[in-house]
Amino acid sequence: MSKDDVYVIGTDMIKFGRFPDRTVPDLGAEAALLALDDAGLGIKDMQALYCGNLFQASGMVGQRILHQIGQTGIPVVNTANACATGATAFREGWIAIKAGLYDLVLAVGVEQMGRGLLGGGGSDKGIPTEGLLGSGTMPTVFAELGMEHHKKHGTSFEQFAKVAVKNHHHSTMNDKAMYQKETPLEEVMGAEMISYPNTKLMCSVNVDGSAAAVLASEKKVKELGLMDRAIKVRASALTSDPFTDRDLVMPDFSTCTRMAAQQAYEMAGVGPEDLDLVELHDCFATAEILHYENLGLCKDGEAGKMIDTGATALGGKIPVNVSGGLLSKGHPLGATGIANVYEIVTHLRGKAGKRQVEGARMGMTHVVGMGNAAAIHILEKP
Repeated sequence: MSKDDVYVIGTDMIKFGRFPDRTVPDLGAEAALLALDDAGLGIKDMQALYCGNLFQASGMVGQRILHQIGQTGIPVVNTANACATGATAFREGWIAIKAGLYDLVLAVGVEQMGRGLLGGGGSDKGIPTEGLLGSGTMPTVFAELGMEHHKKHGTSFEQFAKVAVKNHHHSTMNDKAMYQKETPLEEVMGAEMISYPNTKLMCSVNVDGSAAAVLASEKKVKELGLMDRAIKVRASALTSDPFTDRDLVMPDFSTCTRMAAQQAYEMAGVGPEDLDLVELHDCFATAEILHYENLGLCKDGEAGKMIDTGATALGGKIPVNVSGGLLSKGHPLGATGIANVYEIVTHLRGKAGKRQVEGARMGMTHVVGMGNAAAIHILEKP
């Protein structure tokens, strides 16, 4: 694989929400055009398209996006990898440029979700009470993981709830987030209990959305004169769980993330102490706490202290999910991974407005799909 660096030269996302009158290709096309405009390029300049979509994946969504923005005969790769779908599409584009196949590619992530809870299959009626379904639903799985963390490290209901308070506060500064509403601690803890310790305000929001990014080789970036605004992809890692001979009663959402983090840090030649901000997979408040440790942002057992001290809030030592995260910005599965890239790039460019992480030069994106796919990207301002 080529050692030439790969850069993001254009990226954007639509405001996440619910758009029942629009199609998935229409949503994806909007983000694609926004990202192309950000790069100052057109679809005729792209040499390949990588499209991430989960629920409508059988419909050749990438090709249908091209029906709307221009059919130029380029190769299209459609990816589906649970919540890591968008990040996988982005990574495939990165790999293709690294391999020397192309100099300019477009990555798009798009999803149209129903109302209800994550794992509800897009049903407008949501999910019945946890007890009727057992422990297979995502709210319950992440509740169990949170309770395991409580058992090992004493993490409290209040500490988990503080994650939601923080991320909802961050969302008030992000006009592309689905919700932009403060939720005081008492409100979060007193909200409808979905699966203890996750209340309704501690669960990610199922929304429709799309995000896109234009990736380029270093040669092409210099040729276009865009080096002053290009963001380098320092590392890209994608893992799945290794074999284990023990019976798992629930997916393991930690092992593949720890593996991906180690690979990404090694590839980038940096450590967690070098990061200025992180967009991680807070599908539930309990998940964010676990991933502080999985990503090496703190030692095992210290995640509760991180949220108590404000270390992961805007202005803290290592701000996490300043976009509002999946809890407020929303979680359209196929779009999330690239939306995270958009957020980090925006900060590294110094264009994040009120939520800007001052002096940000390096950031990480992280998503995990069904406990068996973890994707991490480290991005840097050259």
